[in-house]
Amino acid sequence: METAEQKIINGVDVVKVESTVDAIKEKPDIAKFKFRLHNKWIKGGHNHSTVNNFYGANQENSHLQTFELDADEPLILAGTDKGANPVEHLLNALAACLTTTLVYHAAIRGIKIQELESDLEGDIDLRGFLGLTNEVRRGYQNIRVNFKVKTDAENIEKLKALSKLSPVFDVTSNGTKVDVQIVRK
Repeated sequence: METAEQKIINGVDVVKVESTVDAIKEKPDIAKFKFRLHNKWIKGGHNHSTVNNFYGANQENSHLQTFELDADEPLILAGTDKGANPVEHLLNALAACLTTTLVYHAAIRGIKIQELESDLEGDIDLRGFLGLTNEVRRGYQNIRVNFKVKTDAENIEKLKALSKLSPVFDVTSNGTKVDVQIVRK
């Protein structure tokens, strides 16, 4: 049940989101976040990541629990299939971020979504990853995202525009500078 201080749309506490937006407008420096992940190689293509703390709102923060993620390669790619492979994790990150972006932005605009699901598919030519040619990219050459949404028909174009606000969509569409350092342990 909604109270006067609570307005829930699509499962999102709109009042809380609006309060956060207002706080950021007043103090833009609290909008700067640093998300972190620690990864450890296990064997072969298998590695394990943990996510626990992050920096945001001018302070260190911790998740309510530590999240654990395994990555590996499928058997056909000489892995042991103990987790989704890294490029599948990227598809998951894109799907999750697009979904969250749509749901939150729709909620604060009063757009109700009853159901939302997506299918993603990406094309990779392993010759790039294996260093066999410089003629093809090492990563995805194309990613297709297909959403199915149960909402009023007039919301579809609005949702398409809102999807462009996704941070992971931005990273995958525009690229992001990545600094890699390797030091001896």
